[in-house]
Amino acid sequence: MTTIGIIGAGHIGSQIARKAIENGYDVVISNSRGPETLADLVTDLGPKARAATAAEAAEAGDVAVVTVPFKAYTDVPVEPLAGKIVIDTNNYYFERDGRFPELDEGRETVSGLLQKHLAESKVAKGFNAIQSQQITDDSRPAGDPERRALVTASDNEDAAAFVTRLYDEFGFDTVNVGPLSESWRVDRDRPAYGAVANIADLTAKLAEATRTI
Repeated sequence: MTTIGIIGAGHIGSQIARKAIENGYDVVISNSRGPETLADLVTDLGPKARAATAAEAAEAGDVAVVTVPFKAYTDVPVEPLAGKIVIDTNNYYFERDGRFPELDEGRETVSGLLQKHLAESKVAKGFNAIQSQQITDDSRPAGDPERRALVTASDNEDAAAFVTRLYDEFGFDTVNVGPLSESWRVDRDRPAYGAVANIADLTAKLAEATRTI
């Protein structure tokens, strides 16, 4: 079974870990403060989880999830993630992260910058527009008329396909907006961000997005 390395053990990272374990994955989870600070979380997650450093989580994972404050994206270890699918949950909050002119001016995207940092990895956008508790609470079986859709984007077909599979296992449908250059459509302050919507409604909200903030 696939091991998921999670870099960032906050609300989103811990809920992804919880749902991944529920679906049979092993999890290696890390934060910026050291594995010893994750003892309670790992105990709660059970025997399929262990704590590690970020580099160790990146090395151990067949697939990785990066869920750190955007301003710290250049701290994500590069070498151990080479060749691997990396799911980027990050959002840009200038109030927290400071100003990034390339994002403010629409020249780059959050996940596009992570892809440049992880040049040998296969980055896909995922889980950036859902509240952490909803990762477990909003799960629905396939075919349920109330099943929520989430967005992915990637320059790599395999990465987008993995996120689509993971969404399905977690209980969500997928709308793929294409390459990372289109991932801005699900950024904060845009209609699709945080939307609780099915595929058709989410697709419509994505189409409403404009690049200016």
